[in-house]
Order: sequence, then structure tokens, then C-alpha cells
Amino acid sequence: MLRRVTPDSIVLWLVTSRPQQARVWLLPEDESRPPLAGLPDTPPARLTEHLAIPLGTHAWLMLLEAHAESPLPADCAIAYELALSEREDTADSSAAPQDGDWHGIAEWGPEICYPGEPLPRFRLPAKLTRIAHGSCRKPHHGLSDKEAERVCANASDSAPEGPAGDGLVALDHWLSERRTTPLEWPEVMLFTGDQIYADDVAGPMLGAIDQVIERLGLPEETLLGAEVSDSRELRQHPSHLYHRPQLLPDMPANEGLAASFFGAKRKPIFTSTGADNHLIGLSEVVAMYLLVWSDVPWAALGVELEDPSALEGHDEATRERHAREARHLARFRAGLGQVRRLLANVSSLMIFDDHDVTDDWNLSAAWEKAAYGNPFSRRIIGNALTGYLLCQGAGNAPRALGELLEQASELFTDAHADTETAPEGHFDVERQEALIARLERCERWDYQLETTPALIVADTRTRRWRSERKLSHPSGLMDWEALCELQQRLVEQHAVVLVSPAPVFGVKLIETIQKLFTFAGKPLMVDAENWMAHQGAASVMLNIFRHSRTPQHFVILSGDVHYSFAYDVRLRHRRSSPHIWQITSSGIRNRFPVGLLDVLDRLNRWLYAPRSPLNLLTRRRNMRITPRRHDAASHGERLLNACGIGLVDLDAKGRPIAIRQLTTEGREVHFVPRS
Repeated sequence: MLRRVTPDSIVLWLVTSRPQQARVWLLPEDESRPPLAGLPDTPPARLTEHLAIPLGTHAWLMLLEAHAESPLPADCAIAYELALSEREDTADSSAAPQDGDWHGIAEWGPEICYPGEPLPRFRLPAKLTRIAHGSCRKPHHGLSDKEAERVCANASDSAPEGPAGDGLVALDHWLSERRTTPLEWPEVMLFTGDQIYADDVAGPMLGAIDQVIERLGLPEETLLGAEVSDSRELRQHPSHLYHRPQLLPDMPANEGLAASFFGAKRKPIFTSTGADNHLIGLSEVVAMYLLVWSDVPWAALGVELEDPSALEGHDEATRERHAREARHLARFRAGLGQVRRLLANVSSLMIFDDHDVTDDWNLSAAWEKAAYGNPFSRRIIGNALTGYLLCQGAGNAPRALGELLEQASELFTDAHADTETAPEGHFDVERQEALIARLERCERWDYQLETTPALIVADTRTRRWRSERKLSHPSGLMDWEALCELQQRLVEQHAVVLVSPAPVFGVKLIETIQKLFTFAGKPLMVDAENWMAHQGAASVMLNIFRHSRTPQHFVILSGDVHYSFAYDVRLRHRRSSPHIWQITSSGIRNRFPVGLLDVLDRLNRWLYAPRSPLNLLTRRRNMRITPRRHDAASHGERLLNACGIGLVDLDAKGRPIAIRQLTTEGREVHFVPRS
């Protein structure tokens, strides 16, 4: 995977079955140079190895940063060669292999190159002109027969994936048709949350995860405060498949109005409606990442989706569910070769949202108190965050997270050595708990790229502004200190691309429904996580837009909600209002219930029309928000409900000149400004 790219360096993330040494060449394209045959005869780029750790007996994670001798050129294709050489002695890797031992991409991975290209090629994101972005990629997402019939009526005959397909496959298809024109390629691909669904795992996917753990020799772990002693016992437990909520910890029911209105029942800490196979162990999380980003583990390990023995003792309804999920996963798996190729050719940056860890993660102070006060739930959350560190965060900002990566490396390295505190093949409990404690305190998940315009990615999950009125009320998405730091980053910038996983400007009707459920004491039922749900966070964020020294051009990229839309936003009663564009693309492979979104969309347009007095009741009453209509919309429709991925084109001043959604139905949908 090609991760962070700057004019001076690129970061590569890869997993190999054996320990390797690496060399990287950065090769700006020159039309006079013949196509590369074999390894380049020029010296390789200077390499800084941030991470090289044994995930398992047969799995090694490598994070490589290659530094160019001179700044890389913009507005052209840049190829890279990655040569690998197996280390015969992992204990002593100081001796460099002989030249004949190096194997280039043409030998170990020609399938990550587009047809006719000897190497992967990318564009430098020094000046942002085209950004791909999206969120919410659930592997086993699928439509009901009724929904599929309704959606397919509008699908193109040349659709690369279909209505419930993978937006990354759609983008790979789009990019493959434009390989001769590098200026059309996106410079960067932003994943704005829910890259995996750790809390909503299909039964066949959990079976595949079990196979990967066994065949790659991923470590076992002791589970504190659980009904099972360790991860091996978990896989053998009757509740392992489809019954994990019986093993997950509970929290006491909400009190007061919530108890009288909904009934005083015990509520699980893990609130996902699909938590039947919620990931628990760290090795499960690592295996999940390997299976959602590449076809290689499936093919090389012979991983199967159907395992009849795993369903012994389950009823007929569960068997039918398993078969249905297997069909959806088979389609997902079929596109992973294209996903792997795309990830090797476009720089990707990521930020977590709740499903990367668990649904409603840190939604309220009450949730945090219950979840982190239980050793078992704390471990589950910590394992998901460790997986994010290794598989997502490491490629965003490897230097800022260097100490955490080193500590994670020690955890895995010790797991493969027989020590006094843990047998070989097991994580050391004290080391694992110490790493989780540091992850909980980490305040470096946000990051910035010094591009034009500046690209700032916000952490809206771990630095929450907790409600002072009631512990059960939703927390603000960023606390006062984090928002002040954000404002300092924005000062004196003329234009900025800001990534906020949840939209800053969302659908008013849906936010009102969330507010009503919060008043009734049930914010968890409706994912009451929006910027306006907390008065302090909302006020500070809106004041940032009003500040005279912050950018005049704000492009806000978001996901989370499972539908797509674009708003033009201006301040009322101000001549020099900044220009704000809220652009939301969701989901890559997930979508809102079709009929329900149609109703909410039309009701929102009617209830919150520009002259509606209901607008005076919202926190954004001093802002004029104009929804864009997309060119595939029926009368009265503003929200786009389709799997796919967004494309945003920016002009020289950082203003969006085109906002599109590439759908898996084969359409290129444009969001058109109101004339």
C-alpha cells in the first residue's frame, strides 16, 4: 500500500510471509527513457525502516519510508520499484544480500501494476487538484431482493460492481481508463472512517479470520475479566460464532426518564446491532485488515468462506444467514485484486470512526465510564486501537507515532519468544496492558499535510468534550483544547481541506430526531453523534468559521452517514463570509435503508425550507446552508443513496469546481450548485 507521500519521501506499508530486506527506487517518468526492464541501475532511495515486526510465524509487517535525493516533481507520473530480499537469519540482518538475491515487483507482484505498466505509478499531492474520498466499507453489505430490484432499475449496463458493490473497485475501474493522462489521477485518497467493521463481522468472515490466525501463526492472548481464559478457548467456545454478545460485558441501564420510557433493562456496552461476531482478540483485528485489503491471503492460504462444521448446532435461520453473508462476501472477495492494485497506485490517508473500534465508541461520558471500567471491554477497545495503529495510523504519521509503534513491535516480538512471563506464541499480559494504557492517552491521531491547500485530518473520537449536564448526553466531537489547536493550525491559511469523519453540517431533520432521542435518554439508539449535539463543541466550531484570520475557503470532507450530499455554506449578515463547502461521501460499501432515506430527505426539505421558522431553532441559524442537487435526483431529492466513492476537483485557490460520486452502479453523479 502506498501511504503518505510528500515531495521528499513516500511511505510504503506491506505484509510479507517471511522477513525481508527492502530497496526502493523513486522514478519520475521521462518519455525519452525506455520502459524499465529489471531493477534500476541507479542507487536506490535512502530508506528509513520505521517498522519491521513479526505479526505471526508467517506474517511480517513492514513500514518503509523512502527519501528522494531531490524533490519529486509535481504534475507528472512517478513510478516506484520495491525490491525485496529474504533474510536467511532474522537474528542478524546486518549483512546485505547479494545483488542477484533481489526480486522486483515484476517478480513478486506484477498484478499491482496496470496493464502495460512495468511499475506502480502515482501523482505527487503537493498541490491538491483532485481528491478521492469515502468512508464505511462493510465487506458483507448487501441489499434485500426488494431493494435490489428498485435500485437496479436505474443501474448502468456497464456497472463495474452493481448497487451493493465496492466503491474502491469502481475507482480502480475509473482510474484504469485514464492511465495515459496522469493529470486526471487523484493525488490522494482519503478514507474518512469505518475502514473495517470490527463490531459487525459476518459469520463466514469470522471463519476466514480463524483460518488466517491459524495458518499465519498469529499470537494468542489472555483475556482479562472474560468468561473464557484466552483467545484459543474463545475459538472453541459454543458462543464463538453468532453468539458473542453472550460473552461481551454489560453496563447498567440508564436511569430516570430513560428507565421509565424504555424499561429498566441491562444495556450492553457494545451497542452495535450486528455485534453477533464482534472482534475481540488483537490477532482477530490484524487478520481482518489483511482480508479486507488484499486478495493474496484468501488465495495463498486457501481460505474458504463455507465451513459446514462451523455451523453444527445452529438453527436453520442461522444457516440461511450464513449462506446469505457468504454470497455477499464472495462478491467482495472477487474485487480485492483490483482493490490491492488501487492501493498500490494512489496515496491513501486514513482516520478512524466508531466501527473501526466499536459502534458508539466514546459517544458519552457514561459509555466511557462503563467501557473503560471493565477489563474485558477495555481490552477489546484497546486491541482495535492497536490494530488501527499498525494498519492505518502508522502510514499517516509514522514519526509522530514512533514510540507507540516501537512498543507495539516489542509486544509482537516477545510473543514469538518463550519468556518467563508468557509462553511462546502468547502476548505478554503486562506489555499488552501497558500499550493499551498509552494508546488511551494518545493525542497524536490527527495530522496535517503541507499541501496547497493545506490538508488537515481531525481526530473526532478520542478527544471528546464530555457533557457537563448529564453523563449520558452525547459528548462533543472535539474538546475545547483540541478545537483551539485546530484553530491555530488554520490561522493565516488562505484555503484548507478539513477532514471531519462526521459532517459538520448535516441533515437537520435527522439531527433533530437524534436530539429527541437524547432528551429521552437514548442517544445510543440513534447514533446521536453530530457536531451540533453538544453546545460547547458546536459553538467553538462555528466561531472558527467566523474568525477573520482563519481560511476564506473551507472544504470539509466527511463520511459516516451512509449517504452522500454537498452543501454550500455562507455566514448570514456578513459581507466577507468565508466560502464553506460540506462534501460528504458515504459509503464505499454500505448504504442507508432505501425507502427510509427517501422519506427523511423529502421531509427535511419541506420542514427546513429556507424560510421555515424551524431553522431558528437550530444552532446554525446564523448560517445560510444551500443543498446542491445531484444530476441523478428525482424531484425533491437531495441526498444520494448509493455505494461508491467521491471525487472533488479543486481550482488554484482551493475552491471545488466539480463534486462527483462514482457509484458502483456505473454512474458518475455530479452535485450541481444552485444557479
